[in-house]
Amino acid sequence: MALASRFSIEGAHALVTGAGRGLGQAIAIALADAGADVACVSSKPGGAAGTAEQVRSLGRNAWELVADLSVRENALSLADEAMREMGSVDILVNNAGTIRREPAASYSEANWDTVIRTNLDSVFFLSQAVGRHMLERKKGKIVNVASLLSFSGGITVPAYTASKHAVAGLTKALANEWASSGVQVNAVAPGYFVTDNTEVLRADPKRSTEILSRIPAGRWGEPADLAGAVVFLSSPAADYINGHVLVVDGGWMAR
Repeated sequence: MALASRFSIEGAHALVTGAGRGLGQAIAIALADAGADVACVSSKPGGAAGTAEQVRSLGRNAWELVADLSVRENALSLADEAMREMGSVDILVNNAGTIRREPAASYSEANWDTVIRTNLDSVFFLSQAVGRHMLERKKGKIVNVASLLSFSGGITVPAYTASKHAVAGLTKALANEWASSGVQVNAVAPGYFVTDNTEVLRADPKRSTEILSRIPAGRWGEPADLAGAVVFLSSPAADYINGHVLVVDGGWMAR
């Protein structure tokens, strides 16, 4: 296979959660630009309409699916719906996530449950459901969205940190079991990006300055900065990469 063709995902069917905006939207559009048809998932009806429209403008098929992934059963029904709509899922990107900021000493059970169910439970159960079909076909790519907080503790985000550490570990656990069957499971770990989740940090002059001073690239990441890494891990070029967490952080971890 020619080198350039190894980076193509022409004709693949991709399922991207949290595709309504931010990182998920950029990932869905990039996968379409690389040749994939994309099922765009949002937690609200119409939430992924704009993303689907952009996917179609690239000449690819798009489906708008709705699933509140803080409810476990929705992850299972989403897998079934995606299979019915697309026929198969060749690429699964577990991007959907949420964050709740509160000091650990007063962190509520409700916040903990919402974050863990959305960021971790849905990743496992959706990967499990889609992964079964990939294993039958002996082919598939799963890309999880981890975080810099898969490696550090953060401040006032204990549930988010716990969930992202777990996503990194789950990525390795699934890769250990599924790599020999032709299914690659990897993750990307975005650094500080311009998204809804970082709005509070960017609005705080002190924290924003502290963060920027540690990023060698000298700027916050834009969603498009992450998309290429996901396309790479979704392509045949990554067929021998298993259980890896690819950090995309402007150099933060190198400091």
